[in-house]
Amino acid sequence: MEIILAKTAGFCFGVNNAIRIAEDMLGKGGAISTLGYLIHNDQVVNDLKEKGIRAISCISEAPEGSKVIIRAHGVAPGIYEEAKKRNIEIVDATCPYVKKIHKLVEKMHKDGYTIVIAGDREHPEVIGVNGWCGNSALIANTPEEAEAFAPIDGKCCLVAQTTITRERFDGIYDKLKEKCKSVVKFDTICSATSSRQEEAEKIARISDVMLVIGSRKSSNTRKLYEICSKYCKKTYLIETYGDLPPINTKEVQTLGITAGASTPERTIKEVIEKMDELNKQEKEMSFEEAFENSMITLRSGEIVKGRIIGYNNAEIFVDLGYKSDGIIPVEEFSDDPDFKPETGVNIGDEVDVFIVRVNDGEGSVMLSKKRVDSMRSVEMIEEAYKNKTPVTGKVVEVTNGGVIVSVGGVRVFVPASQLSERYVKDLGEFLKQTVTIRIIEMNRQKRKFVGSRKVVLAEEREQKEKQVWSNIEVGKKYTGTVKSIMDFGAFVDIGGVDGLVHVSEMSWIKVKHPSELVKVGDKVEVTVLEFDPEKKRISLSMKKEEDNPWFRVSEKYKVGDIVKGTVVRLVPFGAFIELEKGLDGLVHISQISSVRIAKPGDVLKTGQEVEAKIIEVDEEAKKISLSIKEVNPIYPEPAVREQKAPEKAQDEAQKEKADTEAEEEIPKEHKEDLNNTIGDVIGSLDEIK
Repeated sequence: MEIILAKTAGFCFGVNNAIRIAEDMLGKGGAISTLGYLIHNDQVVNDLKEKGIRAISCISEAPEGSKVIIRAHGVAPGIYEEAKKRNIEIVDATCPYVKKIHKLVEKMHKDGYTIVIAGDREHPEVIGVNGWCGNSALIANTPEEAEAFAPIDGKCCLVAQTTITRERFDGIYDKLKEKCKSVVKFDTICSATSSRQEEAEKIARISDVMLVIGSRKSSNTRKLYEICSKYCKKTYLIETYGDLPPINTKEVQTLGITAGASTPERTIKEVIEKMDELNKQEKEMSFEEAFENSMITLRSGEIVKGRIIGYNNAEIFVDLGYKSDGIIPVEEFSDDPDFKPETGVNIGDEVDVFIVRVNDGEGSVMLSKKRVDSMRSVEMIEEAYKNKTPVTGKVVEVTNGGVIVSVGGVRVFVPASQLSERYVKDLGEFLKQTVTIRIIEMNRQKRKFVGSRKVVLAEEREQKEKQVWSNIEVGKKYTGTVKSIMDFGAFVDIGGVDGLVHVSEMSWIKVKHPSELVKVGDKVEVTVLEFDPEKKRISLSMKKEEDNPWFRVSEKYKVGDIVKGTVVRLVPFGAFIELEKGLDGLVHISQISSVRIAKPGDVLKTGQEVEAKIIEVDEEAKKISLSIKEVNPIYPEPAVREQKAPEKAQDEAQKEKADTEAEEEIPKEHKEDLNNTIGDVIGSLDEIK
């Protein structure tokens, strides 16, 4: 029986750090406690208790002036505040991954997002995270729970408990998108947790029996058990070696072992030692059994099945059930010139091998896996040729006029003209690439095989185009790739079809040229504005409603508010003040000064910062009217104030033209009555007096 131990089994960084901190505190004196059990492992908790570190359920149980260790799960901000009030020293052992979630949730909550946590609402980590958004989060541990959510107005932010499985997290995200139009997802699953789960899955797939060591109270341990159970029917969750089930090691070829993040190293070692002991006991067999097993006959030229038991840089060792192990030279294992045993070989895998030679003198058996692959690949290629189905291979060589693609060890020639739909100047760019091709010519006897990648690409493009045009609709969102940039906009590939994002639809802020925002190859989020299947035209927009400066502007800017802004444009009838990027307000000339002025330029200049009062907000018309004189009226210089009306000799036609041009400059959202008001007239009379 072979025992495979997961490399990532045992304490994660966060748990290990928390225990180290606790042990460091022991020598510093004073009362020490942990808020909740430091880790989900009774052995470790009892050891700490014996050393003087007890666990408390709430901060109020800690004596004033004592020290309290915050475990890796983290806590809500209210805990820190309460501890400060009671003069309790907090020793923070919160996992860095969890702290990151706290900061993220706090920020997104302040920005107006509804927080959604994918995780167990009873788990201390989730309880702590919820505290950073005022306990307002929606919580779902399964896609089904997310499906039960009511529709969510506005925008929401999804984060994950660090130990949740990726499958559950992705499922919750899919359901959440049905409940909310604007979802921001942050993958906060701990990378160590993710690696641990992936490794456990790989081992479970090749194991006859799988042991998951850890506490049943531990969330990440239960997740490991859940994953392993999918791929290995005989999966057992044990806390110590005393929980080991009866295992007949004679019937078990491979035993897999992993452990949760709260499982001490000594517990893992005890289980392995116990299994080694059982293995040694049941490995003893009778002489008759051993003799019978040694009498398996192998013949050169046969194809047999074996199990990989080891490797080095030059050879792979295979158990054939023979008296001696078989040997596959590295060059006979794969046709890939870049093949390396450490990355391409998995111990425990079953392989079909060709017996090259049986040397009874030395007791060695020379094998080839590549020959088996080649024989079967020829059959597969022949079948693909008949059915016109594509095959996949790796470009291993550049030749005169094309490339050689290895398809399961069979060399297939692809002419340069069949490599791409475009002209390929340097064939070397395809070297070592994996490509999909169609066999367009073959002669099995002469081992001549010719393929085409161009045919496959054309079919894929046609299929993608059909799919896009059959599903496209106004308002639909895509993640596309910028294919080209023109002066008037950018063409974006939305999955086989290019659409145009006009420069006016790239941002709510005026853009002079598309290259200011995007470059070829960029991934962008776009929305369909309109489309014409007959003309094969699609109009797209990169604008997002939530980024529109005028979106819910009346909630941010209210009548009576005093605001600061910068003068960005002067016109005969007033001045445009930039309140924020893309959002201007208009100060009519009558609202600049408490005395009559001839033109705004008499008292204002472009780039000048001013304070103004909001006197009107019309969100629908996209209009904000401002008044400077109601805050701090600006008076012109005496010379300007005394300036006379324009000379009568001024050409009346030119004056009329200038007035017309000024009128044309007024945006629709800012047009006002340009006649003098009664107030203006009264003001003028006051000046005369």
